[in-house]
Amino acid sequence: MNLISATPTSIQLAAEIIRNGNLVAFPTETVYGLGAEALKAQACAKIFAAKNRPYFDPLIVHIADLSWLEKLCARFDQRARQLAEKFWPGPLTMVVPKTDLVPDIVTAGLPNVALRMPNHPVALALLNAAQTPIAAPSANPFGYLSPTTAQHVAEQLGNQVDLILDGGPCAIGVESTILDLSGEPPTLLRPGGLPVESLELVVGNMVVPKAESPRPHAPGQLPSHYAPRTPVEFLPGDFVFPANKKAGLLVLQTPVENLPFFKIEILSPAGDLTEAAANLFSCLHRLDRAGLEVIYVERVPETGLGRAIMDRLRKAAAPRPGG
Repeated sequence: MNLISATPTSIQLAAEIIRNGNLVAFPTETVYGLGAEALKAQACAKIFAAKNRPYFDPLIVHIADLSWLEKLCARFDQRARQLAEKFWPGPLTMVVPKTDLVPDIVTAGLPNVALRMPNHPVALALLNAAQTPIAAPSANPFGYLSPTTAQHVAEQLGNQVDLILDGGPCAIGVESTILDLSGEPPTLLRPGGLPVESLELVVGNMVVPKAESPRPHAPGQLPSHYAPRTPVEFLPGDFVFPANKKAGLLVLQTPVENLPFFKIEILSPAGDLTEAAANLFSCLHRLDRAGLEVIYVERVPETGLGRAIMDRLRKAAAPRPGG
């Protein structure tokens, strides 16, 4: 097994693997990432191959300090610096114009690059040890559930990754919020681990696209994404339990009734949306492993991290490509 605990020695080993153009899965505060050296096109191509990820879907580039900005960004304006000062390190990805140093494979040929500084000691230690930006989408097969533990990575990608650093479960549990700052006004490309309300306090109003572009400008924008292999359906208001169907249930809090589901997962007994976000993908992983015919999910309030949770659930329930 290529899964090892994150220690100073294993982080140095992981940094060497990155510098040699190979793949390392590592924890961040949001989800586990599948990393390669961002400035090597061949290394980044291995990410797409391991995930079976389409080349039109851009990658996020992770940095450990602001000194990389002038090398990676053609423009990082005062507004972006204000956001970086307030929210980095943290679950905010900013899309800004790129320099020629960033390979086209990283941005899917687009003129902008997605950047973030993760708020996790293992991720920052790896970035500092590797001395290079690391391109890293979530460490899972493309379109499927994101990993929030090292074991999730091992189960989904196995030996396609040269090394998996185990840094424990991810604290936030949903991917970063992505804000496009390449134009005016700012555009929210993906709700995530930083609540939109927090961003609005800094940048004011922003554009929230109503429909996904056929070509994504950032990760996680396709209509079907973050999905378990088991079909997902939202629980309707007039729900009648399906006879003779092996069904599971994902709810925010403990159900009032003792419903006859085969397996029930509760996101947060206290109804706390921060706790619910942290538990979301782990709950869905457990339901997906339970041999169910269908997973019913309850809607959650779309405030704070509830917006990110509902974004992931809608994409999980969307029709699958070719389905």
